[in-house]
Amino acid sequence: MSPTIYDIARLANVSKSTVSRVLNKQTNISPEALERVLKAIEELNYQPNKLARGLTSSGFDAIMVISTRSTKTTAGNPFFSEVLHAITARAELEGFDVILQTSKNSKEDLQKCVSKIKQKMIKGIIMLSSPTDESFFEELDQYAIPVVVIGKVDGEFKHVCSVDTDNYHDSIALTQTLLNKGHRKIACLHAPLDYHVSVDRLAGFKDCLRQQDINLPDEWIVDGGYTNETALEAAQKLLSGENIPEAIFATDSLKLMSIYRIAQEKGIKIPEQLSVVGYSNDMLSFLLSPPPGGIEVPTLELGTAGSALLFDKITGKAAPGRTIIPTTISLTDSIT
Repeated sequence: MSPTIYDIARLANVSKSTVSRVLNKQTNISPEALERVLKAIEELNYQPNKLARGLTSSGFDAIMVISTRSTKTTAGNPFFSEVLHAITARAELEGFDVILQTSKNSKEDLQKCVSKIKQKMIKGIIMLSSPTDESFFEELDQYAIPVVVIGKVDGEFKHVCSVDTDNYHDSIALTQTLLNKGHRKIACLHAPLDYHVSVDRLAGFKDCLRQQDINLPDEWIVDGGYTNETALEAAQKLLSGENIPEAIFATDSLKLMSIYRIAQEKGIKIPEQLSVVGYSNDMLSFLLSPPPGGIEVPTLELGTAGSALLFDKITGKAAPGRTIIPTTISLTDSIT
């Protein structure tokens, strides 16, 4: 049977409350009593019960990571696994546990968050995406717990801050790259518009073309959904028929992969017959030939900066409300 704080109290000849104060790192303890308790803990090889400790002190040393999307829509998406790796690495360095939360919808997400906050199970939250409906942030802000969003936050909140790239201006720059190459028949394969990142990337694309008085057929701006199947269907739609674009702008790596797959099936050569740009990652550049041109999303930097910001807020340090991670455009053989 594992030793308890009662065993420590008996061996150290102190009260149970004194042992509890030592375990919870409180300071109102005499040096003699502290020494006896620490010696008893060592002799008994005592391992504190984290649940009991969380209920009787300031709470767990734990943070919660929320995807805000169902597992069906994040499966196989390298962004989520890479950013999570960066967050868990920082948490491990800080001696914190990580609770990964998935839910069927945002209402269930919120209920789970509030429950864990009230039980003092977490000291901070990182959200891996930013929904356009920010009522979720409004609710969490009431509990005065640090929340860091990997993505854009439009509203004004006391305890919610964000780490993001400038998706709107990045998309303008990417679209301008195609225009500079002489392309005018440009399509866009984008993600659903219920997250800020998707809205901003599509808006940058549209605004860049609008500024140069370029009008596109409605069927050239296609929602590719969140799954492999929906992305492939959308790419199939874009690259079928007689009137196909000469260039495609893809707003995420899943859309890029679907374009390459369908182009190969139809015998459309990249870049000779179709130029492609978009938001990519290391693995995609390694797998696809030619490597897709565009912006490599700085996933590791987003996760590292987001977790650093969260721990700054947990420890009471001053922290910016919004951090922008810079990006660069890489021109490859996928563009002519």
